[in-house]
Amino acid sequence: MTTRLIDESLFENPDDSEHGDRRLDDRGLHGGDAPRLVGARCSACHTVVFPRQDSCPRCADGVMSEQVLPVRGVVWSWTLQAFPPKPPYRPPADGYRPYHVGYVDLGEVLVEARLAVPREDIRIGLPVRLTTVSAYRHEDGTEVVTFAFRPERDGEL
Repeated sequence: MTTRLIDESLFENPDDSEHGDRRLDDRGLHGGDAPRLVGARCSACHTVVFPRQDSCPRCADGVMSEQVLPVRGVVWSWTLQAFPPKPPYRPPADGYRPYHVGYVDLGEVLVEARLAVPREDIRIGLPVRLTTVSAYRHEDGTEVVTFAFRPERDGEL
């Protein structure tokens, strides 16, 4: 099965020779590791944003440059997405199922993301780690994956 990222501009080095063909394993991971998210940092005020943008939301003085984001963070806030989002959302073939979404604090930036965390475990302050999850299956059979955060395992580096 072929797998691809939902939007390569959200991730580090989409044309990197190591991952140039963007081949992912059956979990949507490069050799077991989730692709790294990339945002932007302002050269003047050092504000970090995700996703990348061309101008700083805080000041007009700086130049925005690529900033690779940490893979670990903590749940800052969360909710249950109990109804299907508006398009361009595509429900899975087996129908919509509610899922958790929230903000993950990565230190210098909050990232809105899907949370691959069971209901009984989810809480504000939960240590989480970047992963990928299935978003939908394309008409050609390609599995399209997006970024998410899962609970960090004890002892995980």
